[in-house]
Amino acid sequence: MARAATPALALLARAGVAVSTHPYTAPGVAAYGTEAAEALDLDPHRVFKTLVAEVDGRPVLAMVPVSGSLDLKALATARGGKRATMADPAAAERLTGYVTGGISPLGTRQRLPLVLDDSALAFDTVFCSAGRRGLQMELAPADLVATAGGVTAAVAGA
Repeated sequence: MARAATPALALLARAGVAVSTHPYTAPGVAAYGTEAAEALDLDPHRVFKTLVAEVDGRPVLAMVPVSGSLDLKALATARGGKRATMADPAAAERLTGYVTGGISPLGTRQRLPLVLDDSALAFDTVFCSAGRRGLQMELAPADLVATAGGVTAAVAGA
């Protein structure tokens, strides 16, 4: 059996979750999610970025469409906390084991709670990082949430 390309894909394979991968050339100029949507000619509302934040000092993953931003107040509420802040990029890389622009919500070094914006539920499948820049994975939102042990909530800002 061939080894999965990333920890995220290995986790999905072990869980028996149907996933397809979509490689693309990643220029890597910082708007990684937008680059992925453009390179793969996808609706940016269907491509989700994985952000590392802290709610009351505890790390959490939040996923929102690349076309929008994260509403920190909504994230805090979704996690039953009072205050949310974005994690420092270096801390995000240490916690997840992935590089910025390639952070996957699955297969992270430290298992972190996940909150997926509920707009994902409007699609049969969504796209997110498979664990490295230039590689997106496509899977059902319900499979993403179940595999991550996450929840859905309205956490996307304008």
